[in-house]
Amino acid sequence: KTAKVWDANTGKELLTLTGHEGEVWSADYSPDGQRIVTASWDKTAKVWNADTGQELLTLKSHDNRVLSAAYSPDGQRIVTASEDYTAKVWDAKTGKELFTLIGHKGYDAGGWDDGVWSAAYSPDGERIVTASKGKTAKVWDAQTGTELLTLTGHDGGVWSAAYSPDGQRIVTASADKTAKVWDTQTGIELF
Repeated sequence: KTAKVWDANTGKELLTLTGHEGEVWSADYSPDGQRIVTASWDKTAKVWNADTGQELLTLKSHDNRVLSAAYSPDGQRIVTASEDYTAKVWDAKTGKELFTLIGHKGYDAGGWDDGVWSAAYSPDGERIVTASKGKTAKVWDAQTGTELLTLTGHDGGVWSAAYSPDGQRIVTASADKTAKVWDTQTGIELF
């Protein structure tokens, strides 16, 4: 139910971020280092002052656990991923929900919870990649929410997806015990 901030050089605990009512699964700094966003099983994401630990915003609109939250490269937006099969894009300053990324489908996981497990921005902030228990990752236009590509080829749920630093590739990690690398323009599996 908490997140902690640590000194990277000494390992000393600096802050405890207290306010969630469920497990905290993800944390990310804003690009300027002034804020932190956390994602929780309480169906919310929260934005905190990175220096004081003060809670600034609660992002609340998901219908299930929020598993991932990340800032856009310019720090103006936040994307959250949830077990409600959606990702949502928020204004990072006001907490206003801007749009919902809908397109991932459920998958019978034999008792495990389903949904969208991670979301991340491309380095230029123009695209978002989401990873789903439904064995796919999807690429979206970060300004409009339009689905651009579906990355299909895993035999298990896709736990996470991330862009390469140059934005030309996406790596996905799956329950099928593999990681795959994809071309971001075509969606073709490279290896």
